[in-house]
Amino acid sequence: MKHLLGYLGFVLILGSASGLLAGHLGGFRLFGFVRFLVPSGHETVGYAALLVLGIVLSIPSARRG
Repeated sequence: MKHLLGYLGFVLILGSASGLLAGHLGGFRLFGFVRFLVPSGHETVGYAALLVLGIVLSIPSARRG
């Protein structure tokens, strides 16, 4: 389960960082499927929330138990 959370967190971190960069710099979106998770008109806040969620999901997989 830890590995699954780690992979999901990694994908969310990359996707939201890609969305933030594409929104501010304009251009190519690396992970286009993440845009379906963010409401239209609230991209910056939505991608920031997904970034935080990805970090929170990655924490248990980073800890050694």
